[in-house]
Amino acid sequence: MSALRGPAVLVTGLIGLLGVPAQASLSDIDGGSGSLPPAPWQLRGLPQQKEPFTRFSRVDLDGQSVLRVQAEASYGYLVHALPPLAPARWLSWRWRVDQGNAQADLRTRDGDDAALKVCVMFDLPLDAVPFGERQLLRLARSRSAEPLPSATLCYVWDSRLPPGTVLDNAYSRRVRWMVLHGAGSPTSTWQSERRDVHADFLRAFGDESRSVPSILAIAVGADADNTRARSVAYLAALRLEP
Repeated sequence: MSALRGPAVLVTGLIGLLGVPAQASLSDIDGGSGSLPPAPWQLRGLPQQKEPFTRFSRVDLDGQSVLRVQAEASYGYLVHALPPLAPARWLSWRWRVDQGNAQADLRTRDGDDAALKVCVMFDLPLDAVPFGERQLLRLARSRSAEPLPSATLCYVWDSRLPPGTVLDNAYSRRVRWMVLHGAGSPTSTWQSERRDVHADFLRAFGDESRSVPSILAIAVGADADNTRARSVAYLAALRLEP
């Protein structure tokens, strides 16, 4: 995510939800008959994005339908919005990285890229956001046609940081990373995840809130627009349960 972007991007570090229809249950991201996941999954990017979009495609791998995610000097997400107060706590999926981005470094803006990330956007009340960031978020929302989430937790497969690392996005504390696989994790090997989203929110954002807000949306993405590098990854069986 380039530092030469508008204030909305610098504040949120992520994408807006304009035009993304909400659906109570999470649709299969690896299903459907077309090359892209079916609605309400939607491809989203940055406001006024000039770089190419990360490429998402449904492919057959190891005898099953999966989502292929390829970033090449690109940026993009698939986003699935949820209605207010949708019952959701457990998020599970399977993923693998076949070609990681060795140049990525989530601790820096120049290296703020990831081969694969699964993100949860929360409706954190503004009064829970620290004053300075709250003002920036209000400014960003006033300048953007996009509804911008106030708190986003991204599970990431990284190539540098150790698993278990939790850190702020290099652009904004409105987005926080949780590394599930990192340096030394095997490539081209499926890994299964099942996360207690409530517990992970409190671990990442517990300095701001001791209660878990509603989930606005789930997103899957990859980017390589800062490093100008390339990565290839796969995801399957993404599920959200009460």
